Amino acid sequence: MSSDVRFTDFKSDKQPTWCPGCGDFGTMNGMMKGLAETGNDPDNTFVVAGIGCSGKIGTYMHSYALHGVHGRALPVGTGVKMARPDIEVMVAGGDGDGYSIGAGHFVHAVRRNVDMSYVVMDNRIYGLTKGQASPTSRSDFETSTTPEGPKQPPVNPLALALASGASFIAQSFASDALRHQEIIEEAIEHDGFGFVNVFSPCVTFNDVDTYDYFRDSLVDLQEEGHDPNDYEAAKEVILDSDKEYQGVMYQDDESVPYHEQHGVTEDMSEIPDGAPEDAMDLVREFY
Repeated sequence: MSSDVRFTDFKSDKQPTWCPGCGDFGTMNGMMKGLAETGNDPDNTFVVAGIGCSGKIGTYMHSYALHGVHGRALPVGTGVKMARPDIEVMVAGGDGDGYSIGAGHFVHAVRRNVDMSYVVMDNRIYGLTKGQASPTSRSDFETSTTPEGPKQPPVNPLALALASGASFIAQSFASDALRHQEIIEEAIEHDGFGFVNVFSPCVTFNDVDTYDYFRDSLVDLQEEGHDPNDYEAAKEVILDSDKEYQGVMYQDDESVPYHEQHGVTEDMSEIPDGAPEDAMDLVREFY
């Protein structure tokens, strides 16, 4: 790790093709600044992304990266961390990618407490496929495929994480640059799975959950004196559907990450030549 890295070192030479005003710009800037401020550099950072507008983020950031398949970014990130526990792993996704087809992987990555950060760009819409309701869309949110709204309650990803045994749960707003960066830094420095749901407005297809809406609605837990180590207080905030919160909602300071629990401390990416002893016998037994 280096203390001389600037966040611009994490910028690639590829120009983003997101819509002008997309919340993902602010989300990505906070990710890059958070990585730099926590002493990471592109040579020891691996970014994994899924599918959707957020899936492009690995192309726009200068680091090791992999653009995975829909809903499967977390298993890839888990594999990277198990093979190389010494590097910083950051997984990026969207609400459709992470809370729909990827919901099962989300639950298990949370409960395993893999030492990586997971940043979800939640715009409450499917943006790349031109504006369908997503798992976090409001029940009355009208789109071309749900003209009367989905008529089902939105997924609460924070509650899902808490129920799955999360050790770090936070929420930020892409436009609140400083607070967003601070929250990302806390997720990176957490020993375990650092989950951050980011309000990242879609200016093209969502005219309800806008920048102005979040600016007017957000309640910052830091200003409210919230104690993130208090599980019951965290549960109360997470289950409060009447307010939009920003900040670290829950953190277990005694968290032990998965690789430490299972003694994975060395580089496992180097595979010796030849099959392991008795491997072929095992294959023949089943095939």
